[in-house]
Amino acid sequence: MAKKKTKRIADEFVRMWPRDLFHIQGQEEALEKALGRAGVYILYRGSTPYYVGKAINLYRRLGDHSNVDSRYGNFWDMFSAFMVASDDARNDLEGILIAAMPTANGSHPKPFKRIHLTGALKKAYYKQKR
Repeated sequence: MAKKKTKRIADEFVRMWPRDLFHIQGQEEALEKALGRAGVYILYRGSTPYYVGKAINLYRRLGDHSNVDSRYGNFWDMFSAFMVASDDARNDLEGILIAAMPTANGSHPKPFKRIHLTGALKKAYYKQKR
């Protein structure tokens, strides 16, 4: 029996690359080769996630964010990114990351509905903690 091939959400990723890569003269082509695809990214302040976003071209979007004049320019120093070709998968992954990490994103993850802790569970938890 043939083994079923599973479809991957992301093809490749980069982890904790410095923002300053966008400001090294003569390295634009290498950086664009690595990041010139669609995907989802995380901006970090130190090791703390600051912002999660998605882009059709990660190189251009992260380059825009790296400018000090941009909305997030001075608030991050490292980034990670996942190369994700599918629009639906990018939306889902961005939503998962926003829901999972406290960031400066003002948005709520669109594809998901949040389940809040119920009164009964809160009550049982606090009773157990006493």
